[in-house]
Amino acid sequence: MVYVGIPKGQADQEEEVLRTIQDGDSDELTIKRFTEGREKPGALWHIYAAKDTEKIREFLKKVAEEQGQENPVDHDPIHDQSWYLDHSLRKRLHQEYGVQGWAIVQFLGDVVFIPAGAPHQVHNLYSCIKVAEDFVSPEHVKHCFWLTQEFRYLSHTHTNHEDKLQVKNVIYHAVKDAVGILRANECSLSRP
Repeated sequence: MVYVGIPKGQADQEEEVLRTIQDGDSDELTIKRFTEGREKPGALWHIYAAKDTEKIREFLKKVAEEQGQENPVDHDPIHDQSWYLDHSLRKRLHQEYGVQGWAIVQFLGDVVFIPAGAPHQVHNLYSCIKVAEDFVSPEHVKHCFWLTQEFRYLSHTHTNHEDKLQVKNVIYHAVKDAVGILRANECSLSRP
């Protein structure tokens, strides 16, 4: 978080942000950072374990049906980013599916790391600028490849339909580099 713009002289907005942080299931230390430390909160994140993705997807489809919304086959309630799980929906998700996430308030200067495939949502508390960087670690190539396969089933007009992770290219170049290093050191490897 590189910038948080807090309007001057709007105490009611500060109270609203505090309420949002509290309703967002933030812990007491985080609340104290805001109230006592006078740090600048930019965003409230809710991050869930990747293993809970299907349960969350099922829950969102169920809620959509209850509200009379359609669930087209080529759309995904997580990748569509059309839902925000407020306090009541998060509570219901925990009660009905046993899924509970982590609430993280990102203050000015904080970094938030989101594990591969972890469903997440963000609520900006003030005007802010965040810098994001995606990467594929060797430990998560399999999971990232699985995400790429999920994107293929989205409609062609969907913003996530394209392979943003470029997992196949990452694998190709990693193998190419490894083979190049092995070939360059072939003489030293063949000595007894």
